[in-house]
Amino acid sequence: MSIHLPALPPRPRLDERLLLRVASRLTDRDRLVIRLIFEHRVLTTSQVCDIAFDSLRKAQLRLNVLYELRVVDRFRPFRGPELPSQPYHWVLDEAGAAVVAAELEVDPKALRWRRERGLALATTATLRHRVGCNGFFTALLREARRTPARRLGAWWSASRCAAAWGELAHPDGYGVWLEAGRRVPFLLEWDCGTEPGERLAAKLPGYRSLARLAASPTWLLFRFPSARREADARKALGGGPELLATAVLAEGASPREPVWLPIDGGRRLRLAEMAQTGSGVVRA
Repeated sequence: MSIHLPALPPRPRLDERLLLRVASRLTDRDRLVIRLIFEHRVLTTSQVCDIAFDSLRKAQLRLNVLYELRVVDRFRPFRGPELPSQPYHWVLDEAGAAVVAAELEVDPKALRWRRERGLALATTATLRHRVGCNGFFTALLREARRTPARRLGAWWSASRCAAAWGELAHPDGYGVWLEAGRRVPFLLEWDCGTEPGERLAAKLPGYRSLARLAASPTWLLFRFPSARREADARKALGGGPELLATAVLAEGASPREPVWLPIDGGRRLRLAEMAQTGSGVVRA
């Protein structure tokens, strides 16, 4: 027997009336979420919750409103019939792009944004890597929201890093963590366990050159998905910059905890503790 599901109501067409409706309903929190989705291409529901909401249910309800207003669009990556469904992944839609363009005071065409490109992320081989890397930073935003003594002072995407330093290195992100008066700039390598040790080692000369642009300490952080992967990879990372540390982190776990093991050994450090060590930096 076939099952007939009710059709979803069609979303409105983008026109001046819808844009006026969007403008009248957007909150500052909405605008923050829109900017981050634009900058980082895709965020899951739990990541949006980390950024700006106190509960997953509140995030879901607000994202559904933004979806109905054509501010965001969504997809669920296919994992196979025997696997649980993925959470919604949120990308920018036409009204959201119009909001970003208005804030930047540019024509929407100047954004180099295309709705099809956002939805096409669902089928890319790099989606898991991109989402994992974004989750590293949204977990820090979640930590920052819990106390005024913590703040994520910067979050650069891989594309922004490439524009700044692409001739030398291609980190997956750049951030600045501020906690209790301490400042920790860092470059992130989000490892999914697919690259051989030789390829990891091949990245290090560029990072050493980048560290010579010194101004204040900047760490190179390698995240690994398992302890075995971390142990194997550390054998290849000995030729990196002095300020290099590794950690095993599950997706969505907090990077501020004592998980970071410097390449020269010792104990695992909290992210804030790393402000007291080393002396090289990347200008940003």
